[in-house]
Amino acid sequence: MQLTPVSFQASLGDYQKQADDLLAGWEARDDDAVRIAVHTHPKFLNPDVPWLPKRLTKEDVLSASFDESDAQLAIARWYDFADWASLKQYVAAVTQDGSPVARFEAAVEAVIDGHVDVLATLLRDHPELARARSTRVTHFDPPVHRATLLHYVAANGVEGYRQRTPSNAVDVATTLLRASAEVDALADMYGGQATTMSMLVSSEHPATAGVQVALVNTLVDFGAAVEARGSGEWTSPLATALAFGYLPAAQALVRRGARIATLPIAAGLGSVDDARRLLPMASMLDRHRATALAAQLGHVEILQMLLEAGEDPNRYNPKGNHGHSTPLHQAVWSGHEAVVRLLVERGARLDIKDTIYEGTPLGWAEYGGRKEIAEYLRTKSGTP
Repeated sequence: MQLTPVSFQASLGDYQKQADDLLAGWEARDDDAVRIAVHTHPKFLNPDVPWLPKRLTKEDVLSASFDESDAQLAIARWYDFADWASLKQYVAAVTQDGSPVARFEAAVEAVIDGHVDVLATLLRDHPELARARSTRVTHFDPPVHRATLLHYVAANGVEGYRQRTPSNAVDVATTLLRASAEVDALADMYGGQATTMSMLVSSEHPATAGVQVALVNTLVDFGAAVEARGSGEWTSPLATALAFGYLPAAQALVRRGARIATLPIAAGLGSVDDARRLLPMASMLDRHRATALAAQLGHVEILQMLLEAGEDPNRYNPKGNHGHSTPLHQAVWSGHEAVVRLLVERGARLDIKDTIYEGTPLGWAEYGGRKEIAEYLRTKSGTP
C-alpha cells in the first residue's frame, strides 16, 4: 500500500480509512504496510533512538499483535500526532469553519506549497496569523512544538510530511515578515527552544531547493540574530549549520556578522589562521568538536594541526556532532578522500562501528557509494 497525505481538513473517516487499509495490508503481509508499521508504531521502535526501528526480522515483526487500535496509532504517528486521540482533537478543531486552528492550518498549507497570494489574503483578513502558533500535539520532545508560520519556512522541527520547500520560499518568508511575523520567535523543538534561523540552516529541504542562503539573507535583512538564541543544542545558527554540514549557509552567516569566536567554528569553516590563533586557548571539548568538524567538512590542514596537537582520531565525536560516529565515519560519508587518508595514516581504526547502524567506515563507504574510498579502505584493512 502507498500512503498519501489527506487534506489538512480531512474528516476522521478519511484517516480511519487509511488505518483500515493499513490493517488489511498488515494482515495480507504487504511489504509496504509492514514497513509503515515498523517505522511508526512505538512497539517496533528503539526506545533509545525513537525514530530508529528495532533490529527485528520480518518474522519477528509479523509475530507481534497488530489490531485496529495499533493501525490507528500507526497512522496518527505517520502524521506525527502523539496518538489517535490527538489526531481526533485536531480533526474536530480544523473542520470547524472559521476556527483559529482551521485558519492557521490553511496558512501552513499556503506556506509549504508556496501559494503566496493565498497566504497574503489570509494575513490581510486575519493579521493575527503572522504570530499565531501551531497547537498540534505530536510525539516530539516537547509534544507541542508551537511553530509559527515562519518556522514552517525552515521545513524542520515540524511534522515530517509537511517539511518541504517551494522554489519561491523567499517570497513566502518576505510576505510573512512584512506582515509582522516575529523573525526570532522561539518554538519548542528538539528538546529546546529554536529560532527559524537555526532550523533553517540545519534543514536539507531549503538546501536542496537552492534557497537556503537566500533565506538566511532574508531573515537577517528583517533583523534576525546571527548569534545564539533560545535553549538546547541548536541555539547558535553558525554552529548548527556547521554541525549539519551546510557550509554555504555558515559562510553566509559569517558574511552577515556571525563571529568566528571558537576553535570548532574556525575548524568547521576551514579558517586556518583563526584555528591556529584559537587552538592554544581551546578547551578539551572544543578541540574534540573541532576535530569532528574538520573531518566532516574536509579541512585537511586544520585536521592535521589538531592531530599534531594530540587529538585522538579514534574517539567518538561529541554530542551534537554526530556523536554515534567517529571522525573517519563522517569523512567517509562526506566523501573527503584526503581526510580519510590522513586519518588512517594517523592511526584511525577501521574496525570501530557506529553506535546506531553498527557500521564500520568501510560499511559506510559501501552503503554511500563512495567507491574510491571503499577501495582504499579495503586495501588498508585487507578486506577482499
